[in-house]
Amino acid sequence: MTHPVLNVAIEAAHAAAKIMRRQMQHVDAIPVERKARHDYVSEVDRACEAEIVREIKRYYPDHGFVCEESGKTGESDYVWIIDPLDGTSNYLHGLPHFAVSIAQQVKGRTEHAVVYDPLRDELFIASRGSGAFLNSKRIRVAARNGLEGAILATAFPFRDRGKMQAYARIFQSVFAKVEDFRRAGTASLDLAWVAAGRMDGYFEMGLKPWDVAAGALIVREAGGVVMDFDGNDAVEDAGTIIAAPYKVMTPLRQLISSKWKNP
Repeated sequence: MTHPVLNVAIEAAHAAAKIMRRQMQHVDAIPVERKARHDYVSEVDRACEAEIVREIKRYYPDHGFVCEESGKTGESDYVWIIDPLDGTSNYLHGLPHFAVSIAQQVKGRTEHAVVYDPLRDELFIASRGSGAFLNSKRIRVAARNGLEGAILATAFPFRDRGKMQAYARIFQSVFAKVEDFRRAGTASLDLAWVAAGRMDGYFEMGLKPWDVAAGALIVREAGGVVMDFDGNDAVEDAGTIIAAPYKVMTPLRQLISSKWKNP
């Protein structure tokens, strides 16, 4: 039976998805605002976030929120971390790869997570200690034994291009050992796809809490390992992430750590 908190998150994700699907028919007319260099927000992002928060507050009016567009609001041991439209650039270009990402933390630890792909109607969920699921079917990370033959997800540090040199060192080192890379532009789905065994691993830098909070729990509940580039478990505020099955994680992190801070 799904946890009541998770049911609320699922309901909120579906409500946001309705907005996304409806507005996608008029994507060329959606007003867009530049938040920072290479980083944008649309009216759809804001409308989806408002709808998610409104839906959650119907049940939990005293909870706190950390949202991509509105920032941190409220003080509580119960905090919702929300990316209302992960993959905004994809969405605005009509690329059919974006998602809603919702996580709930209790006293700083993520307990429940939802990543919803509204176009494929794929719902990835997890509650701590209860496993990870895709549309009610349990999922597990890939059974790969190492980097050979692996396909990894990644993304460029587009928000902070000063990190590109370090990223290039890492990319070159890892690319020499794996089969190939995929760069799809939606961190929450990269993590969800690792959890479902579609990708053999994922790494990225320049991230925010709402990019990874939900997906990290889903990977862990699917039997995977998640850490930052320095080997720490708390990835939400680290800005870097590696997610993979254990036997892929060990050699992958060794390669990344050797190039992360050393030319």
